[in-house]
Amino acid sequence: MKTFKRILKYLAITITALILWIFIIVSGTMNGWFHTPITKDSNTESYMNAVQEEINLQFVGNYAMAIIKEGKVETEKFHTAGKTVDRNTVFQVASLSKWVSAFGIMKLVEDGVLDLDAPVSTYLTRWQLPPSEFDNDKVTVRKLLSHTAGLTDGLGYSGFKPGISPQAIEESLSKASDADDGISGAVQVGIEPGTAFKYSGGGYTLLQLLVEEVSGQSFASYMKQNIFEPLGMKHSSYVWEDLSEFQLAEFYNVDETKAPHFSYTSLAATSLYTSLSDLELFFQVFLKGENNEPIGRKILSPKTLKSMRVPHASTMGMDIWGLGTILYTTTDNGDFIIGHDGKSTPPINTAVRLNPETGNGIIILETGNPLIATQLASEWVFWKTGKVDITLFSMLKDQMVSIAGIGAISIIILILVIAIFRYRKRKISI
Repeated sequence: MKTFKRILKYLAITITALILWIFIIVSGTMNGWFHTPITKDSNTESYMNAVQEEINLQFVGNYAMAIIKEGKVETEKFHTAGKTVDRNTVFQVASLSKWVSAFGIMKLVEDGVLDLDAPVSTYLTRWQLPPSEFDNDKVTVRKLLSHTAGLTDGLGYSGFKPGISPQAIEESLSKASDADDGISGAVQVGIEPGTAFKYSGGGYTLLQLLVEEVSGQSFASYMKQNIFEPLGMKHSSYVWEDLSEFQLAEFYNVDETKAPHFSYTSLAATSLYTSLSDLELFFQVFLKGENNEPIGRKILSPKTLKSMRVPHASTMGMDIWGLGTILYTTTDNGDFIIGHDGKSTPPINTAVRLNPETGNGIIILETGNPLIATQLASEWVFWKTGKVDITLFSMLKDQMVSIAGIGAISIIILILVIAIFRYRKRKISI
């Protein structure tokens, strides 16, 4: 009986030690204890040198980057494996499109055309969500913007090769023929709306249809007339035909060969074309200008802009999503560093990090590498603030699991050795 009690005691000690160790490792990873900044120097030149080192180590087709300091462009950087790119070169930006699309949708909300919390079905005539075991009327604009509408499409669009016409939007919502491999491509409710975060490209395609229904315009025309033209974003559109007079950044595969230019039905989710110079203008909208006046350009009010970064979804206790806006990490005064990333195949990787309190931020547009924009933008956040944002945390997960595993094995061995030693010592004394 005494032996059994001792076994239970050591088992309890082991479990407690393992839980405490895992908590320490997860917390340590979230707080950057095991991560070294990209550079130890605080000046921008040092960060730019570190960026160049990363570009030299990895293949990058085209690269355009801006560092923003207190709301103004501090420096820009460009790199190309082919035709020279500059601040006005047009890039396709993948899912970064969603952030800009959400801005346009929030204008319809502010103008009273859309109700954030009304069922989207009340606005739709061309297509409806298929029946489900859940209440589809709980699918609202708010939930679609924040990926909490319960949609299980998992899209991911691969796009259409040159010479292949994109699907009609209604067909794509029913079954996207360009869905990424392993994805059903059907936009439907598979989770109770409002109960969980589930990233949904299809949700933004549904919002695209919604904009067309209530505005009476194509989505691209609505965004051009109501967002891009008022902001002076002359290199931006959701369809390439509007911008064909400008230079388009070349596309590359990971093996450094040239890749084709894909087109999309899912404009709002993944098909924005824009330039570094235009995103610098868009960046300004979220900041304060001279005399503390908001630079909303009279498109969205400061109240609406603030509402876009109110938390609507979380994971592992971290707030991660607002209304079309990724919440990367908290600021010193309890706000959030915001923005969005984009990633697609052939490799496009884009990233924006924006601190609305300080006016500091980074914009990266890139082709040919699947992760370098996200990596360097998140490294910028850690370098600037000492905080691990949600994408850097994701990149550190393998390291975290490895450290946790080694530590857990060590704890088990240590306690086992102690238990055996004490058992033998007890037997000798007897």
